[in-house]
Amino acid sequence: MITFIIGLVILFVGAALYGKFCEKVFGPDDRKTPAYEKQDGVDYVPMRGWKNSLINLLNIAGTGPILGPIQGILFGPIAFITIPIGNIIGGAMHDYFSGMICLRDGGTQMPDMIRRYSNKGVYTFYQIFCSLLLLLVGAVFIYTPGDIAATQVFGFDGAVDSVSTWVIYGVIFVYYLIATVFPIDKIIGRIYPIFGAILLFSAIGVFIGIFVKGYPLIDLWDDWNAGAVLYGDYFSANHFIPIFFITVACGILSGFHSTQTAIISRTMKSEKQGRMTFYNMMVIEGFIAMVWAAGAMGVYNLGLQEANASLATATIGVVCKNILGPVGGIIALLGVIVLPITSGDTALRALRLTIADSFHLDQKSVKKRLGLAAVIFVLVAVILVFAKSNADGFNILWRYFAWSNQSLSLFAFLAITVWMFETGRAKYAWMPLIPGTWYAFVTVTYIANAQIGFNIPWFGAYIIGIVAAVAYAAVLIWYGKKRSEMKAKKQ
Repeated sequence: MITFIIGLVILFVGAALYGKFCEKVFGPDDRKTPAYEKQDGVDYVPMRGWKNSLINLLNIAGTGPILGPIQGILFGPIAFITIPIGNIIGGAMHDYFSGMICLRDGGTQMPDMIRRYSNKGVYTFYQIFCSLLLLLVGAVFIYTPGDIAATQVFGFDGAVDSVSTWVIYGVIFVYYLIATVFPIDKIIGRIYPIFGAILLFSAIGVFIGIFVKGYPLIDLWDDWNAGAVLYGDYFSANHFIPIFFITVACGILSGFHSTQTAIISRTMKSEKQGRMTFYNMMVIEGFIAMVWAAGAMGVYNLGLQEANASLATATIGVVCKNILGPVGGIIALLGVIVLPITSGDTALRALRLTIADSFHLDQKSVKKRLGLAAVIFVLVAVILVFAKSNADGFNILWRYFAWSNQSLSLFAFLAITVWMFETGRAKYAWMPLIPGTWYAFVTVTYIANAQIGFNIPWFGAYIIGIVAAVAYAAVLIWYGKKRSEMKAKKQ
């Protein structure tokens, strides 16, 4: 339990200090924001600070900060330290600068940010990669909340041939379509406060319950193999690096978040709201990840649930109902269901905006937005049917989603690094370079070894990962300096 508490102290104290430092480096001011300069009543809409923060939190927090930590805690109490440190210097910094740069550049979406701070080749690759990820997010965030609702809330079997399964998927699908097409303040801006209340009840309820119930949590200095769960053996056998950092995605870092902060950059009234809206909301997601990691370890140690990564969704129900009882457990489960739904809707909205901006498609009328959304939703439906119909379909889908999610962050770190050089902040380029280089190593090593990748033995995969990480850092430093020199000559 002490390690868990230390982790929370690291998270919140570290966030207060590093978040303030990030804000100082960026330098928000009182300039007029895109929400006013480009106000269109659809995507560029001034909204209150608390509402932007809540929407951003719900946008970025899918099932990642729940399912990931539930699986990742099998590596032992080290998770209670790596999650907060990674969140502070990696994920929250990533979200803050992605959102703020898009805000200052006129409310641009991430593809435009990548195009502005890289080159045509990188931009084209990013555009394709990002679009595929957002399609995967849309499918995953229909599948997971749909199955949790079917099996743990309504008591259905969640089988592929059950009508109830597809009815629940259909309801989520219809909501996504509405949220993707209609003005952001008319649908998302109004319904999210309700979703937010359910989310807070879920996270805070589980957090308090961990202490009230006296959940037995292992500390770093304990024998990791002393109890029923052999955390030490799992740590040794499953390559903590890179597997843990792919498994525990959203609580530490998520490339998907940059596509969501870009949306909110179009609705903010002031740049000075950025730290709360972007940085602190990612810290809250880190808190959610810590809570679910602790909750899962507690039920594993008590023998209430088998410690098995493939049973992560079942663990959610056990934690909720054991801590909060039948009624409170159902409400908490609704909070878990809310998370992916409120990420899936804006993922598809971001995809619509991305495609529209890239191909200069007019999106002012509902008819034109529906036309583009229809193509997107057909593709999501195809992925969803495959994942549900194939025996190993969802596992394949989730692995590609997890890896591509982390890989996408490399593009944001690239753009942030170049922005640092171009804007006279070269001495702070280490801020995006450190996590970017680390995740270049993690993602390349993982895909080099994984069966869904190149299936190269671990030794060779680690060598490839190291080379990729060194190359990533070296090229970025070279390119950043080059862009800085070019800008200086023009001036």
